[in-house]
Amino acid sequence: MKITLIPGDGIGPDITAATLRVMEATGIKFDWEEKNAGEGAISKYGTPLPQEVIDSIKRNKIALKGPLTTPIGTGFRSVNVALRKELDLYANVRPTRTFKGVKSRYENIDLVVVRENTEDLYAGIEHMVGEDAAESIKIITRKGSERIARFAFDYAVKAGRKKVTVVHKANIMKCTDGLFLECARKISQEFPEIEFEDRLVDNMCMQLVQKPELYDVMVMPNLYGDIVSDLCAGLVGGLGMAPGANIGELAAIFEPVHGSAPKYAGMDKVNPSSMILSGVLMLEYMGEKEAADRVLKAVKEVIAEGKTVTYDLGGTAKTSEMAEAIVARM
Repeated sequence: MKITLIPGDGIGPDITAATLRVMEATGIKFDWEEKNAGEGAISKYGTPLPQEVIDSIKRNKIALKGPLTTPIGTGFRSVNVALRKELDLYANVRPTRTFKGVKSRYENIDLVVVRENTEDLYAGIEHMVGEDAAESIKIITRKGSERIARFAFDYAVKAGRKKVTVVHKANIMKCTDGLFLECARKISQEFPEIEFEDRLVDNMCMQLVQKPELYDVMVMPNLYGDIVSDLCAGLVGGLGMAPGANIGELAAIFEPVHGSAPKYAGMDKVNPSSMILSGVLMLEYMGEKEAADRVLKAVKEVIAEGKTVTYDLGGTAKTSEMAEAIVARM
């Protein structure tokens, strides 16, 4: 299986090496096509997103990517956003689950945020109005709303989930969020086996903090998805345990949701779990469910044991040592 590999910036190469060690221990034959993007690509290509990176992902259909640094003053708002737009990766999927051994105020969290990835205020249509005002235009389309809603319900069916909650602010933004809610309601009728409900985004945040066990799959526009998915990560110990997938019709990119933490670059020190768990999502996407389950089980066991984990999990292990412990468990 040929897969585009983007090690990324900062801690990216360390956690990528750890993740490759675990992925290759599954016994699946991977053919990694390594490409450079982000801050590290500028000296060679003059851009943080070379065309050959996009071409590689289009050709291979699947990419595994470390965190990227978007350099200031390059004209790119975000390399990640540019990749999503270029490849029309319209669905951002962020599962959140409790891991025994990770410090948290909560137990038994098992949530999935499905975030629309191409529209909303993140379309980047904004400008100054004179010198003293700024305007940003929120774009919500019927096509975009229906396809992300259908993706969420499809996901729920395939993953054996019971309920989809659509998150919005349609009481105030009656046109934009109203359209999103209308489309989700319409699509829900195609999936009578899945329970459907809706929540206002402010209320949703409170509900997740008070009674997260009531929720399952949540689907929402881009900005709310960005915020709520980080809230969910906070319920289970932070972004170090938060994997992510960006999925479209023609390609998918799997990546940790945390940043590149340049001050730890090359120190073999940081927690590789987010990227390894993104690799689990990649295996599931590839149809390699048994391999995905094996990796997930090994990650859970190593973290629960607490002997060979990185400093943020209360241990003293290096990134590479934690990866080796996971491989040994497999």
